[in-house]
Amino acid sequence: MAKSAKLDAKTPPGPLDQKWDYYKGHVALVSPNNKRRIDVIIVGSGLAGASAAASLGELGYNVKCFTYHDSPRRAHSIAAQGGINAAKNYRNDGDSVFRLFYDTIKGGDYRARESNVHRLAEVSTAIIDQCVAQGVPFAREYGGLLDNRSFGGTQVSRTFYARGQTGQQLLIGAYQALSRQIAAGTVKMYNRHEMLDVVTVDGQCRGVIVRNLVTGQLERHSAHAVVLCTGGYGNVFYLSTNAMMCNVTAAWRAHRRGAFFGNPCYTQIHPTCIPVSGDYQSKLTLMSESLRNDGRCWVPKKAEDAKKNPRDIPEEDRDYYLERRYPAFGNLVPRDIASRAAKQVCDEGRGVGASGLAVYLDFADAIKRFGKATVEARYGNLFEMYEKITGENPYETPMRIYPAVHYTMGGLWVDYELMTTLPGLYAAGEANFSDHGANRLGASALMQGLADGYFVLPYTIGSYLSNEIRTGAISTNTPEFEAAENSVRERISHLMGVGGSQSVESFHRRLGKIMWDKCGMGRTKEGLTEAIGEIRALRAEFWRDVFVPGRPDEYNPELEKACRVADFLELGELMCRDALHRNESCGGHFREEYQTPDGEAKRDDDDFMYVAAWEWQGENAEPELHKESLEYEVVKVSQRSYK
Repeated sequence: MAKSAKLDAKTPPGPLDQKWDYYKGHVALVSPNNKRRIDVIIVGSGLAGASAAASLGELGYNVKCFTYHDSPRRAHSIAAQGGINAAKNYRNDGDSVFRLFYDTIKGGDYRARESNVHRLAEVSTAIIDQCVAQGVPFAREYGGLLDNRSFGGTQVSRTFYARGQTGQQLLIGAYQALSRQIAAGTVKMYNRHEMLDVVTVDGQCRGVIVRNLVTGQLERHSAHAVVLCTGGYGNVFYLSTNAMMCNVTAAWRAHRRGAFFGNPCYTQIHPTCIPVSGDYQSKLTLMSESLRNDGRCWVPKKAEDAKKNPRDIPEEDRDYYLERRYPAFGNLVPRDIASRAAKQVCDEGRGVGASGLAVYLDFADAIKRFGKATVEARYGNLFEMYEKITGENPYETPMRIYPAVHYTMGGLWVDYELMTTLPGLYAAGEANFSDHGANRLGASALMQGLADGYFVLPYTIGSYLSNEIRTGAISTNTPEFEAAENSVRERISHLMGVGGSQSVESFHRRLGKIMWDKCGMGRTKEGLTEAIGEIRALRAEFWRDVFVPGRPDEYNPELEKACRVADFLELGELMCRDALHRNESCGGHFREEYQTPDGEAKRDDDDFMYVAAWEWQGENAEPELHKESLEYEVVKVSQRSYK
């Protein structure tokens, strides 16, 4: 397949396992005395943002870091519970850099770029050393060595964890590094500021327009490079495991300015979430995938037993469906496979709970085998959270779980250097598309965020900034900054002036239902075509009848939400278009027309072995599709099997 003339992945030459070393040995550098002349903006303060800001500040760049939270420590990275992958092989069970690389490529159903994924596996070991040095309290074995547990899609134990609070502890470590640079004066922190547009000058990204969320004032900030570390867009589905403030606005504004959006339809459905309990809910709660180490998923064999007390259902009448269908991996199959399997048994009428949309996650065997104290030591805080939410004690009765939207593998298209198609604009962590293909393995999100921030971006950004040392300070008093600020101001004024009768929340909820029903776990040509029309109609209704109270020049959370939902309404259509054009099933993208006789995803490698990168063409215009061929030099592409 011919490569797009507009896409250059900048993959280094040489053997796969030597590309990163070759790159580091040949990349252009910025000398220490010149770094202080260079300004860099980081948008986002989660694991990717905090680690990038801290690292670039330590190198001597002048860094501005923006977050819409009141503190970087509130970034959504804290919600990651189960762990972080690294190929340390402490268990001596056969792990290696290559095996982590291969598991990640296979887990993503052969839809990720080989060179980026191998680099991720290479630097994974350094991440653990970095975090231990920062004092992250990883669990340890009796002998003092860091402990590991297993996650889905692997047959080794490579996941490092801090009980059920891994994301929080890692973020505290990154926050400490960031705070050190703030104190040293290399990083200036802007809390409660949200990026609402990117500014381009002569085709290069030269800054951002942000809104002070406390005062409502718009501000201009310039830089020689901008890095978006703003997470994923799972909240387009309304109900998800994401925090309510998670959004796509920063990435979408960059997309409208020229940054291509890669694989937007690739959404991860997490199989281990507390089921929906009513229409009043605004988000869902994740139960860590680590629970599937010791918990066993099952449903009754007979539909008539679905409403019975689980303890009244004898062993011979239980269907441990993952162990039955995937004996090699059992309950630790990848997330997309576990999610679809749960949906299938519920669709057969064997789902449990009041709604029938749940399966059991049972720890009775583990408690019997290890004792309650051991299970409590491993998962105690997760069990407490489950009991607080549901009122049920998981030590005594099985948890009820069901799949929910969790992570997005799509994001801004980036090359090997993490630069988007807009020169000077980078994307790191979940904001880019690069490392997970069509499905992310558990415990790899934290790995990618920290890899990008600590070990990749500090090298790759120098390639671009080495040409900026003579540019000098970039003025914000230019026509380009003026036009960008006016564009933001006009959009806000338009939203405030609609004066309709419907709340922002109601539009978001309706969009989420369309997306979940027609672009969720199962997708069809008919459903996606309907969804595109429905979203267009909903978007028109939004701009005709939304009501945003208050004023723009004050603290106004409803205005914040309105800006974000307006972007979701555009993103949702692109996601459906991407899912519609891809006539295959792969990873989390399951087109029901394309499946094997036993219900597994059926890829079409001849026609769809590429990254779909979409270019914005204007309001209500169809976006242009660009294709980056995926050519595997080392991995042998095959039908994915976990049986």
